[in-house]
Amino acid sequence: MVPSALLFGLFASVAFARLPCQQGTGTVKCPIVLDGRVPVDTELFDFDSDATSPFNPDYIRGPEKFSETLLFPEVPNSRFDDERYKSVEVTINDQSIFQSQEGFRRIGLQIQGDENIGGPGTVGNVWHETSATGTIIGRPGNENTFKILNRQNIEVWSTPINHEDWQNFAVTLDFNKNTLQVYYSIGHAPLEAVTSPLSNNNAGQGQYQIGILKKPTGTDDVVNGGYQETGIDEGQIYGGIFLEDSTDGCVSL
Repeated sequence: MVPSALLFGLFASVAFARLPCQQGTGTVKCPIVLDGRVPVDTELFDFDSDATSPFNPDYIRGPEKFSETLLFPEVPNSRFDDERYKSVEVTINDQSIFQSQEGFRRIGLQIQGDENIGGPGTVGNVWHETSATGTIIGRPGNENTFKILNRQNIEVWSTPINHEDWQNFAVTLDFNKNTLQVYYSIGHAPLEAVTSPLSNNNAGQGQYQIGILKKPTGTDDVVNGGYQETGIDEGQIYGGIFLEDSTDGCVSL
């Protein structure tokens, strides 16, 4: 299994004035394995079809189609979105209940081609995870940071949420050495390593998900029980999403 890097940009979803158009300046330097960048001519209804969506149209969502919960925000392009691509905002509401998981409110985008068969897309979730306090449920912590967790759900790195600009992340997984490493930058600055290669259990299978998972409070069974407020209307903007082959240490910065 080849080492891989998952790259994505986050823009905190808040009220803002219309921003000037700006194209991404980053260059993809490594072979792309899974491409979740959204073509500029994509319409919302395109997310509901295998033939036109960069993501699986059926997972992970509640009864509403993705065309009803995804948005195209008016923000400058992220670092790895040039004039061919645009950003997408993932939103959740009271109906964002996947299957019978009554505890969660969640939406997760799965890139087309991530087949859960032991390939590079096997060990990772990209979540904006919130509870009533904005921290990881059941733990003390700063509610105003984005956090990177390892396979054991231990925080390995964090950074303050920036409401003014893109925040760019890359997480490399070396399946041979069982390590992960985090890269980060703001705006259109090149990414830089912010951790060394850290020991991580990269075994097993699974699929990458990009989205929001809102856990309940007041329960030990966060999947099926607990309290969720009503009138939920939350969003997170993503851009420049792709998984690349990082053999020989290749990372697009």
